[in-house]
Amino acid sequence: MPESLNPFLVPSTLPYQLPPFADIRDEHYRPAFEQGMTEQLAEIEAVVTTTDAATFENTILALERSGQTLERVGNVFFNKSSADSNPVTLALEEHIAPLLAAHSDAIRLHPALYARISSVHDRLDELALDTQARYLVERYHTQFTLSGAGLSEQDKETLRALNSTLSTLTTRFEKNLLADTNDLAVVVEDVAELDGLSEGEISTAAQAALDRGLDGSYLLTLVLPTGHPALASLKRRDVRERIMRASRSRGIRGGDHDNRSLVLEITRLRAERAELLGFDSHAAFVTADETAGNPESVARMLGSLAPAAAGNARTEQADLQALVDAGDDRYDVHSWDWAFLTEQVRAARFAVDTAAMRAYFEADRVLLDGIFFAAERLYGVRFAERTDLVAYHPEVRVFEVTEADGSPVGLYLLDLHTRDSKRGGAWMNPLIAQNTLLDQPTVVVNNLNVPKPAPGLPTLLSFDEVRTFFHEFGHALHGLFARVDYPRFAGTNVHRDFVEFPSQVNEMWMLWPEVLANYAVHHETGERMPQTLVDNIRRSTSFNEGFLTSEYLAAAILDQAWHRIGSDTVVEDVAAFESNALAEAGLDNPAVPTRYSSTYFAHTFSGGYDAGYYSYIWSEVLDADAVEWFTENGGLTRQNGDRFRSLVLAAGGGKDPLAAYREFRGRDARIEPLLKRRGLTK
Repeated sequence: MPESLNPFLVPSTLPYQLPPFADIRDEHYRPAFEQGMTEQLAEIEAVVTTTDAATFENTILALERSGQTLERVGNVFFNKSSADSNPVTLALEEHIAPLLAAHSDAIRLHPALYARISSVHDRLDELALDTQARYLVERYHTQFTLSGAGLSEQDKETLRALNSTLSTLTTRFEKNLLADTNDLAVVVEDVAELDGLSEGEISTAAQAALDRGLDGSYLLTLVLPTGHPALASLKRRDVRERIMRASRSRGIRGGDHDNRSLVLEITRLRAERAELLGFDSHAAFVTADETAGNPESVARMLGSLAPAAAGNARTEQADLQALVDAGDDRYDVHSWDWAFLTEQVRAARFAVDTAAMRAYFEADRVLLDGIFFAAERLYGVRFAERTDLVAYHPEVRVFEVTEADGSPVGLYLLDLHTRDSKRGGAWMNPLIAQNTLLDQPTVVVNNLNVPKPAPGLPTLLSFDEVRTFFHEFGHALHGLFARVDYPRFAGTNVHRDFVEFPSQVNEMWMLWPEVLANYAVHHETGERMPQTLVDNIRRSTSFNEGFLTSEYLAAAILDQAWHRIGSDTVVEDVAAFESNALAEAGLDNPAVPTRYSSTYFAHTFSGGYDAGYYSYIWSEVLDADAVEWFTENGGLTRQNGDRFRSLVLAAGGGKDPLAAYREFRGRDARIEPLLKRRGLTK
């Protein structure tokens, strides 16, 4: 293919270097990947073959400038493969994964390159580098060392083979999960079985069925976690049970989409790789370069929280059982009953009906008058939709973000709705990452999985979907506001157990009085959410925390258990291993299932959070402490926003994250605000 016809081979000329999606075709990806890898290896070869002594400029900056074609195609392709896959992209992803792993190894295991990086690192105190440049050298040296650059050539060959195999297996895990999630969507033939769902939710289920050629039926598509939003409203126990059993059976039904053998092989190979690199376990390898430092620190935190969380969940379960026992239809409370009964208790105790709240959470108002409104008040930025710019799917919206004075910040893309070609969950991806070295601006995308209603009907969000929306936009703000010199530090390229902190902080504005009053408007009557309901929502924020904390901790502990085993540990039964790990933690309550079982735990087996799912609650210590600071200092003010933006968000990955937090807060974070929020105080 002629270079002039492949849009990835040169920087985009569109505003903010937005990828030219109108020109991109499936056939462009593979040659761009191939050329991008070839180009970067040539650039690396130029670095290591020079006869000049290693310097910051000719080694570290040369590394930072390398691989620009590969970066352009990779950012677009991997967002595409997650958000709008097709047989071509799925096949290419499986083909390209081991090639990219080998390419990365060719760089990170290059002995001459490691020697030059080490030479610069050894002379750091002699070099007149500013703080960010010095930190860049330190990060390169640490990451190359941990990647195995100092191994013998024989061990490097073994490492390359492990990395290649793992890249293939994790890609296959995600592919299997997407297919099984689609296959297990629950089909309902009689609308009476959907009693309890709103008219809009029923319409959405009808449209999902129609999209699959099931005219006259209703389709309840599965979400990534074990639980499902419909479980809170559906009155029919048998339908709720069908959904829960379908969710929990992903990856364990045998056949082509069974993930059990992949779980065993991935964890075994990760353990083998960790030992090759000098670590007792994969968890030790991962946490060595995180703020946690080691898996023992993670275990202490998770272990200290689990007993109280499990106890709170048992108390909540007793309340639910008492509610059932007081009625005419008596049964033992199961996992598929929890959300439904919880809503009844919530309504009785706090006069909060989360199903009825959907009417106040129309998606466009949540975005424009809630999420954007809060960002405007805090940071002074403005958002303007750019209908003239084309995204990667017709449903994706493009917004230009500018400062109050009109100067540019970046582009924000929103892909709101679920579809069969999109993996589950919600996430943020960079498409173009700001840095001054390459003079690049910022383009970020948020992906959510909100069911799409029938044409002409509004998209009404659940309470949890609104919170997820605010959370993911927090990641987007981190990407938009980071202002760094080097690509390595762009956007959310921070320690994994710190990256959730800014997004979790952004969740606080969902219920902030000024923000909530601006967006929580009934989509039909135009009336604002009644103040009594607002007050009751705030009173109920810690309600059901025993369940919520337990299901999260179960997943985090399960992730750690899989990744603390040694390579000589023989595990034959995935279900038995999972059961034992949860029992040891006291989190084996069948009514409170883990948020993700192993065979559909995408975070840890395909999503880059392996041995790192603890990050959410680790970051929440900082989040809860920061929320306390915002509350004590007046909340939604431009002064507070500017401080948080300049000291935390703008830093990107260009400084030690805990040092950035201390500069913002004036001290280290305290755990007490988290314990109070989660109901874990004595």
